[in-house]
Amino acid sequence: MDLIPKPDQVVSAASNVAHKVFYGGLADLRPMPRTLIDDGTLREVYHYRPAAKVQEQGDPVLLVTPLAAPALCFDLRRGCSLVEHFVEAGRPTYLVEYGQVSFRDRNLGMEHWIEEVLPTAIREVSAHAGGRPVHVVGWSLGGIFSLLAAAGDTDLPIASLGVVGSPFDVSLVPLVAPLRPLLNLAAGRGPITRGYQALGGAPKPLVKWAFQLSSVQKLVTKPIALATHLDDADFLAQIEAVDRFMDNMIAYPGRSFGQLYHRFVKGNGLVDGTFETGDRTISLADITVPVVVFGGANDGIAPVPAVRAVLPLLTGSPEVRFEIVPGGHLGMLTGRAARSTTWTVLDEWISQWSSQEPGPDGDAHDAAESAEGDEPSIGTGRRTHGSKASRSLAR
Repeated sequence: MDLIPKPDQVVSAASNVAHKVFYGGLADLRPMPRTLIDDGTLREVYHYRPAAKVQEQGDPVLLVTPLAAPALCFDLRRGCSLVEHFVEAGRPTYLVEYGQVSFRDRNLGMEHWIEEVLPTAIREVSAHAGGRPVHVVGWSLGGIFSLLAAAGDTDLPIASLGVVGSPFDVSLVPLVAPLRPLLNLAAGRGPITRGYQALGGAPKPLVKWAFQLSSVQKLVTKPIALATHLDDADFLAQIEAVDRFMDNMIAYPGRSFGQLYHRFVKGNGLVDGTFETGDRTISLADITVPVVVFGGANDGIAPVPAVRAVLPLLTGSPEVRFEIVPGGHLGMLTGRAARSTTWTVLDEWISQWSSQEPGPDGDAHDAAESAEGDEPSIGTGRRTHGSKASRSLAR
């Protein structure tokens, strides 16, 4: 809205304020309809129902939520929902989430998700979709879990991997880097360790506070932003949806939080691409499926350099693609700009690596066959299907 509002801006602002006062808000927060197809210990696998008059076709996509964040990250609001986008395009769409974490779950470590939850979810989705391979898309810690699950079991029916905002070199995260020397001085059972062990994990208020810390500037300037965008219904609706997302944070299980704290934050344990679980070491070099990696241009939790650090670790992948997209940690996934950036790249990536897609003559073909002769590559651009040409999307 202009400093001196135009008449039409005043009318729009008044309409938006009235709608919020009398109807409670501007955002359409109805969840996309879904059906539970599998469940287990902190594992719920859902299939989103096909849109009316749209036939499901192609390989399924499985959306992987991170610990502590609600599945709303993929279904933020109507008109700005990655789930809605896939469903309306006819893509068989699934999601795995973990339910509410309680004190009795305090002994569950990250291996529970890497070795049990995700492999089971991937197999169940493949079976439900008629045995087709699955395109796995994980956000934040969900992306890290997806890569480790694929590396730990190369027999999983995975068509491709999408990793959105997942940091692999914590030393490059500005919020954490200054604290790591102090954390490393607190050897043994320091106050943080004693705290999460006593509580059985990281409680929801702490998780919400940590997420807000990454965008404290936006939090401080939020009232000004709202005042200057009173005439923008889409902007106001997005703010409402993000506020609801923040209010639905979930607690971390104690042992999983301990592993994140000691191995990832203090020890920067993923920087070499390995993760020790039980009596074996999982290596990202064992991943044999194509991987697309997204970094958010304004992401404070997973800045671009910390995300880019995974690229040289994926030596076994036939193709690795890196994209810098607009937005912060959540915005890069489901912000308003994501509709024409992140989602577009995901659409193209999934089509490129789908097991069967209609060719120009109407016949189905195998994506691997169409790419025959291409050398494995790592880049920052978009490679056209079946050729070596590329163009950069990074801005």
